[in-house]
Amino acid sequence: MAGKRLSDEFLEQLRANNDIVSVISPYVELRRRGKNLVGLCPFHNEKTPSFTVYPDSQSFYCFGCGAGGEVISFVRRIENLDYYEAVKSLADRSGISMPDDGYDDSLIVKRKRMLEMNKEAAKFFYKTLMSDRGKEALNYYLNRGYTISTIKHFGLGYAPDSWHGLLNHLKSLGYSYEEIYEADLAKKSTKNGKINYYDNFRNRVMVPIINVRGQIIAFGGRVLDDSKPKYVNTSDTLVYKKSLGVFALNFAKNENDGSLLLVEGYMDVIALHQAGFTNAVAALGTAFTPEMAKLLSRYASEILLCFDNDEAGKKATARALETFGSVGIKVKVIRMSGGKDPDEIIKKYGPEKFRSFITGAANDIEYKIIEQRNRFDIDSSDGKLGFLKAVTGILAETDDIIARDVYASKISSELNVNKDTLMLQINSYVRQRRRNDKKSEIRAVPKITAAVGDKVNPQKTKHLKAAKAEEMLISSLMRNPDFWDKLRGEITPDDFVTDFNRRVFVKLSQRLDAGLSTDFGSMADQDFGIEEINSLKAIEMLSDKLRHSVKECRDCIEVIKAEKLKLTQLPVDPSDMSDEEFMRLFKTTKAAERKKHG
Repeated sequence: MAGKRLSDEFLEQLRANNDIVSVISPYVELRRRGKNLVGLCPFHNEKTPSFTVYPDSQSFYCFGCGAGGEVISFVRRIENLDYYEAVKSLADRSGISMPDDGYDDSLIVKRKRMLEMNKEAAKFFYKTLMSDRGKEALNYYLNRGYTISTIKHFGLGYAPDSWHGLLNHLKSLGYSYEEIYEADLAKKSTKNGKINYYDNFRNRVMVPIINVRGQIIAFGGRVLDDSKPKYVNTSDTLVYKKSLGVFALNFAKNENDGSLLLVEGYMDVIALHQAGFTNAVAALGTAFTPEMAKLLSRYASEILLCFDNDEAGKKATARALETFGSVGIKVKVIRMSGGKDPDEIIKKYGPEKFRSFITGAANDIEYKIIEQRNRFDIDSSDGKLGFLKAVTGILAETDDIIARDVYASKISSELNVNKDTLMLQINSYVRQRRRNDKKSEIRAVPKITAAVGDKVNPQKTKHLKAAKAEEMLISSLMRNPDFWDKLRGEITPDDFVTDFNRRVFVKLSQRLDAGLSTDFGSMADQDFGIEEINSLKAIEMLSDKLRHSVKECRDCIEVIKAEKLKLTQLPVDPSDMSDEEFMRLFKTTKAAERKKHG
């Protein structure tokens, strides 16, 4: 397979079936910024998001470390795979057959056996719960108020206080130690050179995690007392990614009236379902991800957020609101009183009390305004001013101009402030936010090729002027393939000064001659390594600064040829020119060449 080139048709289908946002979202928490999305780069440590995903071109770029590419190169880098392994991974993810009769389906077989093994483990846990060994665990569930019907409905169980209970059971069914370990149903240790396997879940009440297809993909285990760790959950496996997991969606997707109730934990979900709130679900993992938000948006038009009524819950609510904002789904926040979570509210006051909280849920803007109101003493001048500044910032974040107007009217009336003044400040913040977003991208662009190009194109520092002209020409032709009919014959690979840009141009011209696509995804294929694709992405991004004209391309060609000629006449003085210096030299060279040729 490794020696076989993949067709453009297959790669085009692969990319079409693996939207880059959906592929990246499990690894990076993305938020909308204009038409693009941003997040913290997974390839280097940073506190300010510089990792940008471009849905239009199905590509990504980090302005901090220079990592860039398309969906295949992202998977290559994040999973440490070679090109063909990454392609296989994406093909399997999207159900596309590899164009190779000898395609290895061992991964599919392993996943199937893992799902079967999880099912057998769930049966074991349930039978143990209902046996004499499970009396204490069963009482734990009953004391929480769960009925036997609820226990059966969710397939709850008990992992016995044993080091090898589940292990021995699964071994008797023909599963190997390594298979059980890979499903995270067992752990292993090495002592005196010998590997010892033992049960991952011991003396815990067990909750099976079931996907929307009804397959058991993971487990959560809770201690019966207050010992630590309180919860042990399945780690990522071939069939489970916690960043994608949503508990009870298999039930809730068919039991809602267009809304889903998102709470913090699976114990809350179980209590809510028993109380009649069968649209309740919970995120699995440490953070709510955009991929989870997209999954929920397939089954509901509105999300009701109900996280614990503590500081951690408030922070989780703020993060979830930002995440849902990038997806564009309607969100309301339930504010509870009299208990820290839904389970406690229902136990204390009954289902109707919790239902009243749902009725009084605030939308995302209202919730943020209420939170800010609680921070300030609006009866004082300083408090009133601080609150108004916070509110104008909140309203400036939304692109819904009607919502801005409605809430500005409400706040100005409540606080006796001139609405026009309030709107003036809001609109000023909106303009500033947009300017800042644009400036951050513009400031980063001049550094793009310098940030990553030196390793891939070491000749660039010695021949900066030529390299920049080469990159501008390549970028323009990638975006405007129709220019090639007018420029063919005016430039050849031999005219290029730097080797890397020459190699890119050879590939580009071959695709142009063949009438094939020259978009970034098509160019960034198996011919290039990870670092080279970073540089190619940087070149492609120069397109935003170009005028996109045939004349501009010819100006680049003129500079390239002039610089190539200099190599045989004068030594080139290395310099680190700014973009402004380069453009001045660019214009000077053009003028000199035109004068020379009359």
